[in-house]
Amino acid sequence: MTLSIIIPTLNEEQALPATLQSVADLVPQPLEVILVDGGSSDRTIELARNAGLKIVHGQPTGRASQMNAGAAIASGDHLCFLHADTSLPKDFVSLVQQTLENNRIALAGFVSIMRGPEKLRWFTTAHNFVKTWYAPLLFRPISFFKGCRLLFGDQVLTCRSSDFNAIKGFDPHQTVMEEADFCLRMSRSGRGVVRQINRKVWSSDRRVAEWGALLANCTYLYIGAMWGLGAKPDRLAEFYKDVR
Repeated sequence: MTLSIIIPTLNEEQALPATLQSVADLVPQPLEVILVDGGSSDRTIELARNAGLKIVHGQPTGRASQMNAGAAIASGDHLCFLHADTSLPKDFVSLVQQTLENNRIALAGFVSIMRGPEKLRWFTTAHNFVKTWYAPLLFRPISFFKGCRLLFGDQVLTCRSSDFNAIKGFDPHQTVMEEADFCLRMSRSGRGVVRQINRKVWSSDRRVAEWGALLANCTYLYIGAMWGLGAKPDRLAEFYKDVR
């Protein structure tokens, strides 16, 4: 098994060093790490170059398009889509291998622990954990009972490159909730179930810190409900501004 890690970025010089350090500490190492940049004006590219990453320039802003571009040049049998503010456990590569050895699993993600410099965001972490289950149960119950769980970007999605290519990757028009849309399409393709693996990854709390816990969680709920009811991506994007 070979693993390609794909990191979409836009002005991530603050968060990226910790993520790159966690990747450098992986044992065993992935086959490659590909950074796909959406037009950063800070030191993101410099940091990636210093770390020896493969770099893809000139991609339109939007994680779905960036992740597709990274997957298009990836050489690994398996793909990992890693946010620039998320850190991995040292045995991550082995975890992916063990998980995807099960041919029933087409797509997997992990338990995201949201933390900042001073504290863990336990309420938001707990909400994000149960959302993986209740969101498909409420809005896509048929898919839920067929084995679909809705994973989100900070849960570090992993899949086989063959399965990714079979469903033509992420929908580039889905500028918000692109990972949840990807989960549904993977499940509906019949290629296997979508699972949350009981191991932790760690994500930045920067959005919660900026907005406050109450507003952040209400926003997550609202966007998820609107997506579940069929709202257009442009409408969802109005409520989900970038925080760096």
